[in-house]
Amino acid sequence: MQLLLGFLLAITIAFLAYKARSLNISGAIAAAVTGTIIFGVGGLTWAILLLTFFITSSALSRAFKKRKQGLDEKFSKGHERDAGQVLANGGLATIFAGLHFFFPDSAWTWVGFAASLAAVNADTWATELGVLNPHPPRLITNLTKAVEKGTSGGISLVGTLASLAGSALIALLASFLTGNWSLFLPVTLAGLAGSLFDSLLGGTVQAMYYCPTDKKETEKHPLHTCGTPTTHLRGWTWLNNDWVNFACGAFGVIVAILLVGIN
Repeated sequence: MQLLLGFLLAITIAFLAYKARSLNISGAIAAAVTGTIIFGVGGLTWAILLLTFFITSSALSRAFKKRKQGLDEKFSKGHERDAGQVLANGGLATIFAGLHFFFPDSAWTWVGFAASLAAVNADTWATELGVLNPHPPRLITNLTKAVEKGTSGGISLVGTLASLAGSALIALLASFLTGNWSLFLPVTLAGLAGSLFDSLLGGTVQAMYYCPTDKKETEKHPLHTCGTPTTHLRGWTWLNNDWVNFACGAFGVIVAILLVGIN
């Protein structure tokens, strides 16, 4: 019965998100699948954490549009999330929800679930709110080098504080919903660490391309926003933003489990 209710809830939310243009068709299907597993296996407690990430990230992606004008050309995808983005951000959470079915008495499944969402939430908040920083961001590998807003690997004070807040929100709920406040600090730190790891990958080995017409660096490939074919500039060609986001969540999980331990 819980799995059926989870399926109905997931379908409803995916449909509403599609109508609100937060998800495209493939994203809605992926969200329905991941939501069914998380809602159906974990129940309301796990659903609240996932919905907090999804609702806040969707809202922030639409906020401060004037500040974000011109940044779409740098990102590989827009605010309508596709299946790749859904799985990159929620895939690990889904895996831990599935593992909870087989290990219902183990605390580490909840820790992994919370940490993965804390990391991707931290990264999303940093990306969406970092544009409010009054000064250009600095490259994470060289904090003295200023880069354009939206550049992969760029970090700022406002973005880092937003990342910390996004992680802390998930950690707060994860602690409150289970009554285990010892999780708050390690999950918060794990989420922040995952977000910074995302920036490190973005500034070093993520695939980046160059538009010869606009003379700008971008994640978009094979075509830039202007329609010009982009050429490979640096990084591993297979490591796109979706894989970087997945790595962000994975790194957060590793840090959380090291801090909390497995039991």
